[in-house]
Formats: sequence, C-alpha cells, structure tokens
Amino acid sequence: MNKPCAVVLTGAGISAESGLQTFRDAGGLWEGYSIYEVATPEAWERQPQVVLDFYNWRREQLLAVQPNKAHQLVMQLETVYDVQIITQNVDDLHERAGSRSVLHLHGALRQVRCTKPGHSEIIPWDGPLTLLDTCSAGHPLRPHIVWFGEEVPAMTHAISKMPEADLLIIIGTSLQVYPAAGLTGYVRPDCRIYYIDPNPADSYELRHLNPTIIQSTAVAGMETLYQLLNLPKPDSR
Repeated sequence: MNKPCAVVLTGAGISAESGLQTFRDAGGLWEGYSIYEVATPEAWERQPQVVLDFYNWRREQLLAVQPNKAHQLVMQLETVYDVQIITQNVDDLHERAGSRSVLHLHGALRQVRCTKPGHSEIIPWDGPLTLLDTCSAGHPLRPHIVWFGEEVPAMTHAISKMPEADLLIIIGTSLQVYPAAGLTGYVRPDCRIYYIDPNPADSYELRHLNPTIIQSTAVAGMETLYQLLNLPKPDSR
C-alpha cells in the first residue's frame, strides 16, 4: 500500500537551532556588507574575493554544526509518509539527518561549479575556494549557489511535486522570497497544510488555503505537529 505524500518546505528557520545564522533576522549584513553585495552575479563580477570569503565562511560554519531535532523529526516522518523535502537552504543538514529526498532550490554550500557557460561540472567542496581553483577543463569555479537575480533551475521539479502532497508542512520560512514563495499555490484543495514559524508571515498565497499555524520554533513546532497528527513519538519505537 502506497504511503500518503508529505511535502516539507523548509527555510532558514529550521537550521537556526543548529547554530546557522539567518541573515534576514540579522539585518541582512555580513562583515558590514549587505547580503545583496555578496550574493548576486553583479557582486561576483565586482568583488569576487569578497564573495568567496563570504561563502568560505558560511561553509566553515556549516561544517561545525549538526542537524537538530527538527531535521530528525522531518526525517522520521518517512515511517508514515512518502516525504519530499523542498528547501530554500543551501546547507546539507536534512541529508545529514538521514532524509532521502531533498530538493535544493538555491544550490548547495558544499558544492562548487564551473563558471564557463554551458559547462555544468559540479564538484563536492569542503575547503576554502580561491580564485585560482579550476574545474577539470581549467575554467574558474564559483559557489554552487543560486544568487539573487538568477533563475532557479529546480523550480520546475519543485512545482511538479506540489500537487502530489496530501500534507504540506512549511517550516521556518518567511514566504517572502520568490519564486519559492509561490509553491503553495500548486497544492490540491484537499491538501492539509501546517505552517511552523515563530513569526509566521501573513502570506496571501497561504492565507486562502486556511493553514494550521503553529507559532513556534522548528523543534518545538515539529513536536507539536507530531501530537496534532497523532504520530508515534520517535523515541518510543
């Protein structure tokens, strides 16, 4: 018998309790730079070393933290649901928690890619990236990140998954970044929706779907969700 489908849409809030900084909550600044000065194609053209320093710092920070209980509870939904995670996060904490199907909308911090147009080589990368590093064909590398102003290649796949959802769980996202914020518009009318966030956004796209709001952090919110769905406590199995 097929399991019901749960789509889990996650943002920075689910990783905050692991110790990863959420730049919107921090005023969008890093070392005095606006996030838009280190996360756009224009910034890469103008000051590539600053951009590399930013992502090298973020990668170092990521390698120093672990998945938290919210990531683990999302993974353990797989005992009951066919789970598809669609994340705006560039960290790999869902994967490290054991989740099997994770779609990254905005790229992956522990990967870099070739800068030559039409050359799609993607390389795992855990150390600092420098301006002298190259792909196998000798072309410069850049972080494998979808910057502000760039197309989101994974959106087509993400949109195709939304109508499959019997259950949609939204965790730790402001629902302000497009096109990801528009994904809720693709769910079926009978889809049950839960929105977990300490400061839930008043999203027009979400409001008309009548979600159940759990005004809480990701960990406490997932624990509440398990109670609302009458799911077995993971530590009781």
